[in-house]
Amino acid sequence: MKSSRGFTLLWLAATTSALGDGVRWIALPLLAVRVSTDPGTVALVTAAEQAPWLLFGLFAGVLADRYDRRRVIWWTDLGRAALAAGFAVAVVCGAATIALIAAVGFLLTCGETVSAAATGGLVPALVPAPHRPAANGRLQAGVLVTDTLIGSPLGAVLFTVAAGLPFAVDAVTFLAAAVLIALVPGRYRPVEPATRRVRSEIAEGVRFLWSHRLLRLLCGLAAVNAVVFTGLVAVLVLYATEVMHLSPTGYGLLVATFAVGGIGGGLAAGRLASRLGTRACLVGAVTVYALCAAGLGVAGNVLVAGAAIAVFGAASAVSGAVTASVRQTAVPDRLLGRVTGAFRLVNFGAGPLGAVGAGALAQVAGLRAPFLAAAGITVVMAIVTARYLTPASIRVSQSM
Repeated sequence: MKSSRGFTLLWLAATTSALGDGVRWIALPLLAVRVSTDPGTVALVTAAEQAPWLLFGLFAGVLADRYDRRRVIWWTDLGRAALAAGFAVAVVCGAATIALIAAVGFLLTCGETVSAAATGGLVPALVPAPHRPAANGRLQAGVLVTDTLIGSPLGAVLFTVAAGLPFAVDAVTFLAAAVLIALVPGRYRPVEPATRRVRSEIAEGVRFLWSHRLLRLLCGLAAVNAVVFTGLVAVLVLYATEVMHLSPTGYGLLVATFAVGGIGGGLAAGRLASRLGTRACLVGAVTVYALCAAGLGVAGNVLVAGAAIAVFGAASAVSGAVTASVRQTAVPDRLLGRVTGAFRLVNFGAGPLGAVGAGALAQVAGLRAPFLAAAGITVVMAIVTARYLTPASIRVSQSM
């Protein structure tokens, strides 16, 4: 390992900034509702927060492949700290309009895409290949703790105290993350940094992803998982309240089990990858998705549902950590940001298809149908993964 201290500082920076993301994620729509109660207007804020992953992700990869990745994260966090601090002042002064809220959400998520691309490229520089599943799993687990389990409820509490307080806390977390990442020793500019026109550089990353058989398979697998996950999330609130008759608090606790399972899966990813291997982890994760979706669709019991969602979260974390590790090993350093950006673009683009499809299916066949359909889809994907994710293809990627 180049620097265990370096990875620890990266982990601390990532989890600290994720705390601010979680606080802002819950506070921004609450602020929008205070300004306007029109559903379409409020939805615009959420759309603005999500749009950068589709519109800016590829360009973020170019930035991560052009410059020192540690400095990219540092500048990004400093910029987000200044933006969040200025927005907190605007909220306190009563100057927050829907247009301003949406613009701030968009710009802060743009920064998140850049930081994520640079972080993904920094991990292989700090962690040797055999330890990357554990490192990526730790990053996922840490982000789930600070973003989901701590940040979101904290954001709601802070907003009730003062509307500008969550954004001030957001600014502080970004500033702290910038200080932590500045302490990472060394320089981390790609060996052959991208220097051509942006369009050409993006095209090069997309071509590499498409031409690499293993990465193309993993990207397709991740896209199907995004369709399934987003679809189930879209109908889960109705399933929880109408089928299981849960209160809003009960629904919130049910959703939280995904994060709890994800933390366990993230922490166990390295151990599972070393003992079972890449192929077994990925095929096993997709098989677990199928079992969990089927269990949710058949049982309708809150305890079974909570257990299924927790196990789904654990499998998702293991799959994510192992996939990231394969990508970090298979992709040349000079292309890692762009290939990762293209990978994420496919995933974020596929997710809304699941939400639309699950909603339409639930209208026609009932609320259990999307869960059973998801089980069928993931069974097919498990078979495809087992057939084409061969030990030989994994060895080839690990030898690059």
